[in-house]
Amino acid sequence: MNDFLPTLGWDVGGAHLKAVLVGADGSALQAFQRPCPLWRGLEPLERAIVSVMSALGETRMSHAVTMTGELADIFPSRDDGVMQLAQCMTARLGSNEVKLYAGRKGFIVPSAAGTHAADIASANWHASAAFLAMQVENGLFIDIGSTTADLIPLHHGKPAARGYTDAARLRFDELVYTGVVRTPVMAVAQRIPFGGEWQGVAAEHFATMADVYRLTEDLPESYDMAETADGAGKTPEDSARRLARMVGRDLADATMGQWRGLANTIKSQQMSLLQSATERAFSRGMLDDDAPLLGAGVGRFLIRELACRSGREYLDASALLSATPEAADWAGVCLPAFAVAWLAREAECHP
Repeated sequence: MNDFLPTLGWDVGGAHLKAVLVGADGSALQAFQRPCPLWRGLEPLERAIVSVMSALGETRMSHAVTMTGELADIFPSRDDGVMQLAQCMTARLGSNEVKLYAGRKGFIVPSAAGTHAADIASANWHASAAFLAMQVENGLFIDIGSTTADLIPLHHGKPAARGYTDAARLRFDELVYTGVVRTPVMAVAQRIPFGGEWQGVAAEHFATMADVYRLTEDLPESYDMAETADGAGKTPEDSARRLARMVGRDLADATMGQWRGLANTIKSQQMSLLQSATERAFSRGMLDDDAPLLGAGVGRFLIRELACRSGREYLDASALLSATPEAADWAGVCLPAFAVAWLAREAECHP
């Protein structure tokens, strides 16, 4: 990689492709998120790559890639997913211009992907945490996306996660499978108060957390890229109708005020899940009592509320990085893509 070339960081997820262009000075210049439903095959990824590259035009750049998409069920194994995604990215971008992020092993060339598949797989959290730890020495970094939440302690300027693999991180509540867009409501609430009674919740994919956060007005429209559970619209009425199905009812069975109340109750249950994981992280005794929460992702609004509940300072990732005004917000949403480009630049400047 040439010091004078910008670096395009890529975060290849199972539902979205994120990309952030970082200039030679380490600033985010442009940021993109494109829908990329990998469970339908590699074609959506290829289309998303073309869309990003077309938006950038003829800009010369190098590329740094991290991923979580290897978990998609189109791949027979995570190792195979790493290999196929690496091959897809290099075929589209050019193998001489691409470096893969292998977390604790640093950057590797695509031809070594098979040897380092376990380090490459789902290492995007590590890139974000490594970048933020250079900005804030101690704190709890939380990234809440459309599907998952990462909770990573930062201690003495380094990521201090207990786990590295998805399996270990799930065990330690450093990876929590709950997000603000794609997560099915049934994964958040199984029993909920409604109409003055405790109500069972249908174990059906009738509604997602995007329906909840459309009704609470927490989810910006620009972040709301995923398809709805039934393929229908995203109006408040559409979302309320889907939530009604979760409690065995129709939209007309209650007022919009009651459906918004139900949405806020489901939000409260998700907040409790996240708060428990946050308390577990602080219970290790590694972080100071006044250590801040650092937030990234489309679900940053929940992290602000967690900080308020616990009386802690909240630091937004977008305020901890250098960016053009147009790119700042999306760079915070797409933090792993920014971080992997920034780290690649640092690795080249300071080998």
